Amino acid sequence: MENIVKKIEKEISSEAVEYIKKISGRIIVKIKDGFKEEDFFILRDVFGLSHFSFAEELEQDLEKIKKVSWEIIKEEKFETFRISTSRSEKNLPLKSEEINREIGGYVLEKSGKKVQLKNADIEVFIEMVNKKAFVFAKKIEAVGGMPVSASGKALVLMSGGIDSPVAAYYALKRGVQTDYIHFHSLPYTSAASNDKVIELVKKLRKFQNKGKIFMVPLAPIQKEIVMKCPEKFRILLYRRMMVRIAQEIAKRAKYKALYTGESVAQVASQTLENIAIVNEVAEIPILRPLIGFDKADIIKKAREIGTYEISILPHEDCCTRFMPKKPETKGKIAEVLKAEGSLEIEKLVGEVLGEVEVVKV
Repeated sequence: MENIVKKIEKEISSEAVEYIKKISGRIIVKIKDGFKEEDFFILRDVFGLSHFSFAEELEQDLEKIKKVSWEIIKEEKFETFRISTSRSEKNLPLKSEEINREIGGYVLEKSGKKVQLKNADIEVFIEMVNKKAFVFAKKIEAVGGMPVSASGKALVLMSGGIDSPVAAYYALKRGVQTDYIHFHSLPYTSAASNDKVIELVKKLRKFQNKGKIFMVPLAPIQKEIVMKCPEKFRILLYRRMMVRIAQEIAKRAKYKALYTGESVAQVASQTLENIAIVNEVAEIPILRPLIGFDKADIIKKAREIGTYEISILPHEDCCTRFMPKKPETKGKIAEVLKAEGSLEIEKLVGEVLGEVEVVKV
């Protein structure tokens, strides 16, 4: 919960908040006069929050609670209603069921509507905690998940396309702090892919306040592969080299895993056979949260989180450079290892690692 409080403190202007404190498993944000509820909708993007509500804070006075309960719903259109009370303090004179009956009777008298315990049109929630009563009628859904950084940190292979930002979102949702690694083919391609990745990471900042991108020049390795290896294995060999480089950076900076936006059979390198061949060089876990997603599902989520419009901007991906006419779709490890035998792998990886640039976002 401490991580959630820190995130809220960073996202909400101190000018808008009187205090933020934890009470009995709840986070209370006291809003200053003059600020609107809309100013706090950013809370919907705080991982670890399942929902939040705008509540009236009262003394634990039953008559006052009755009046406020009616005030917050009297302008709403409803035929059925329910009162739901919870108490963290069990020494109150009335039990939750008794409070529900008292408040329900008052609302019934005022509205002439019907009490309905299941699937009511509107529900009034009353939470008795810390000698206060918090009364509200709407729960605003948030993203849920776990607080970012609660699950350690990982490195996301970010291509600039649609899939990898969505994979990063799902990593963040499970409490994984993410940084990013992008492979480019400068100077043989433009800087568009680098620029896109920076913009995508900025967009993901609403879920995580900061991040950095390791910009890795892959062109020298691609040239070696094109000159020395069979054409059909190029994409597989590119990806194996990417994993080697990414995991070396991960080891040095203590990242626990790599994340990718791969989905089974979406492209030639993502068949089960080729995924296994790429995994063969991995010494740390490669996590693929989108592995069973259809492309339509990924696009839908990209639109929801705001990365889609950036991802579809044109750019030259590093893997499209020197693309084979007929890439291998069902590679065999023995053949791939034979193709790699002509490469000075350690030397190539070491040289590229010496040229990595780090961009802080």
